[in-house]
Amino acid sequence: MITIMRTELSPLFASGRAARFAPGAPLFATDGPIGEMFMVQLGAVQLVRHTSTGTRLILQTAGPGDILAEASAYSERYHCDAVAVETAEVAALPRARFLSALDETPALAAAWATRLAHGMQAARLRAEIRTLPRLADRLTAWLDAGNALPARGRWQDVAAELGVTREALYRELARRRANRAGG
Repeated sequence: MITIMRTELSPLFASGRAARFAPGAPLFATDGPIGEMFMVQLGAVQLVRHTSTGTRLILQTAGPGDILAEASAYSERYHCDAVAVETAEVAALPRARFLSALDETPALAAAWATRLAHGMQAARLRAEIRTLPRLADRLTAWLDAGNALPARGRWQDVAAELGVTREALYRELARRRANRAGG
């Protein structure tokens, strides 16, 4: 998220309810009713969707200053799960108050529109990466998009983001290490 959006949107959440979540704890679940908007203050939260085949897809990894599930501002039910990846603190603001603030403050509405546009661009890039037929190409495109490989214990999150099995990702990473070592 760009700095101006944090500056514009953060004060709105300053009066929100503070909540803390342990790693693995859910913030909300698919089909749950939407009553609040969430801004991550500390840690990381992932939006996760499970496909009909059981594949776990990561739709967003939100960190400090990020708003979770932006589309929930305009929906009645969540379309994914939100789970703390690590200890996370969020500010929760009633959705009605969030929407009222957008109606009342043009600068806030403009910052929100910018945030939604950037989110759409990022979602399209993730979708484009997932359509690449070869895992090697997906991983290269993901890295070229400015992502960095996390610590080894979180590689399964990258696999979920790329829409592949963790075993396939591990094999690809091993192949790349072998190529670097041998070449």
